[in-house]
Amino acid sequence: MEDKNKFLKDAVLVSGCIVGLHCRYNGSSDVKEDVLKRLKEINFVPLCPEQLGGLPTPRPRAWISSGDGSDVLSGCSSIITEDGKDVTDNYIRGAKEVELIVKLLGIKFAYMKNKSPSCGFGKIWRGDTLVDGNGVCAALLAQNNVEIIPV
Repeated sequence: MEDKNKFLKDAVLVSGCIVGLHCRYNGSSDVKEDVLKRLKEINFVPLCPEQLGGLPTPRPRAWISSGDGSDVLSGCSSIITEDGKDVTDNYIRGAKEVELIVKLLGIKFAYMKNKSPSCGFGKIWRGDTLVDGNGVCAALLAQNNVEIIPV
């Protein structure tokens, strides 16, 4: 008999935009064919932390004002949209929702969208400049020992 908990053991988290969900800030996706091929035999959970945090799609672009996602989580930085609105609470709320999903499903790996203020891992955009750092959700996942694969 097949293990009914197999899904929970094998689930991988994936930024929704890289598997075709139209959830990027501009309402588009950014499909990564190589990731789709790797996911063919894996149970995966696609999601968008920004949407889980209550932001609409499309939405204005946003950046972490200083530091990175860890600084946002600790209250030392904020996330501001290109039109000047503070959306820090939305990004934190979305990251915490993802954290809950990760804990509920026992997820240990995540394919995350490069350079995003939420999902980025290693590099994020600050305006037109690429800087070292992690997005808010990626930072929280790393704190929860989830291995992040940036794509």
